[in-house]
Amino acid sequence: MMQTIGNSSIEITPVAMGCWPIAGMTSIDVNDEDSLRTLQEAYQSGINFFDTAYCYGANGQSEKLICRALSRYRDQIAIATKCGIHWNEQGVRQINGRPEKIKQEFSESLQRLQTGVVELLYHHAPDPDVPVVESAAAFREILDSGRAKTIGVSNYSVSQMNEFATVCPISAVQPHYNMLQREIEGELLPWVQTRGISVMCYWPLMKGLLAGHLPRDHQFDPRDGRRKYPMFQGEEWQKNQDFMDELRAIALDIEKTVSQIVINWTIHRPGITSALCGAKRPAQIKESAGGMGWKLDAQQLQSIDAAIRSRGPIVSASAV
Repeated sequence: MMQTIGNSSIEITPVAMGCWPIAGMTSIDVNDEDSLRTLQEAYQSGINFFDTAYCYGANGQSEKLICRALSRYRDQIAIATKCGIHWNEQGVRQINGRPEKIKQEFSESLQRLQTGVVELLYHHAPDPDVPVVESAAAFREILDSGRAKTIGVSNYSVSQMNEFATVCPISAVQPHYNMLQREIEGELLPWVQTRGISVMCYWPLMKGLLAGHLPRDHQFDPRDGRRKYPMFQGEEWQKNQDFMDELRAIALDIEKTVSQIVINWTIHRPGITSALCGAKRPAQIKESAGGMGWKLDAQQLQSIDAAIRSRGPIVSASAV
């Protein structure tokens, strides 16, 4: 089951590999050997869509690894990257939406990827100090040059997308979305669905929680960035584990893993084009790839919906 990016003819798999973890910025125990094998496993498992960004790594490690692992398959894969965010010399994240900075970062991304064109280029986040239309003009210039086949936005509100679209057509948006974080169903999804815009959602596995591999008594490594999120703490953690117990029972009954039923549920939601599944080990992305190629039946969906209603919405998606 292939999908297309917006109204283009570019075909992508409904499961994509999210390449933030291999950057090693917040994920622990990351190394190039495992990252290269994970990228290769993704391709061998049927995934053709790889999502990265200029700022995935202090010096573009994610883009460089994609080049090393997949350059031989370049004509068979689709690459999405983003610009507009970088790290300064002190390791502090900086948002810069000035047209000249956007064009500079994109040129560097192409060099790292060793390619002349990407299938999808996102504005990673709007810059509060730069009018949206000014940033959009840079993306329109890149689109017209042919170096990006389609343009997308990430971390944009609907009103900001409306502004951006007056200057540059939008083919894809990238919000977070999963079984327990469904805010986009209110305004964003209806807006994009009427315009033929793809939704490439991140956090389908809720930063690993919905993969089903974290036991109730799991102790996070002090270096693990997930410790700062409310969803991994206290009462929220216990409620999430109760929810996971219900999903485990459903998964066992249909002989799938928890992450596979979560991913399958996600990619078949109305308006969702692809789910970005992060991984830093080959087994992780192979399991995620197993979430496509089949479909939950009506009874299974009813059981999942009942579990979601019982859990209720999570307190917050933001770090503390």
